Amino acid sequence: MYRPAHFATDEPAALATLMRAHPLATLVHRHDGALDADPIPLLYDPAASPEAPHGWLRGHVARTNPLWRTADGRDVLAIFHGPQAYVTPSWYPSKAVTHKVVPTWNYAVVHAHGPLRAVDDAAWLHALVTRLADTHEAARAQPWAVSDAPPDYIAQMLRAIVGIEIAVTRLEGKFKLSQNRDAADRRGVADGLAHDGTPQGADLARWMSR
Repeated sequence: MYRPAHFATDEPAALATLMRAHPLATLVHRHDGALDADPIPLLYDPAASPEAPHGWLRGHVARTNPLWRTADGRDVLAIFHGPQAYVTPSWYPSKAVTHKVVPTWNYAVVHAHGPLRAVDDAAWLHALVTRLADTHEAARAQPWAVSDAPPDYIAQMLRAIVGIEIAVTRLEGKFKLSQNRDAADRRGVADGLAHDGTPQGADLARWMSR
């Protein structure tokens, strides 16, 4: 990923925050000699080890998905897409002074690299789907839990999936949030995004104000 110095972000806490806030990753890999990509929700565990210096990513795929059959430690790329939005030159106060402004696009993204392995183990999968449900149901008034479903049904569902795990060997972020503009223009963009009436704009404005 091309990362000019003013947009490069390697702070572990910031990268983890984005991955947890936007867990649906695009998993880029090779299939039959060609590039392929699968959208997969992944849980990030920052616990590092010699084989995973930047932690672990874990998820699951359908047993019918050929991805897991060819995992075998091959390198993959998981892309976590954070908030993104178009930036109009009209939000820059400097427009009224110089008119030397053009449109751009602000965004935040994290790339996680590492070897992929498949985990075809019922107990491992049960723990994973329990954690997934607990994580994504936590904010609900009446959160659903895996234990709410009949055990035989859960067992049937687990037989239809296979776990995947990525030992993260390289983790890098690019947060393009108008850092190349002066303070007044940055405030103008953040205010514009906050009031443009879209959830993405409001989310991006919050990231700019951090």
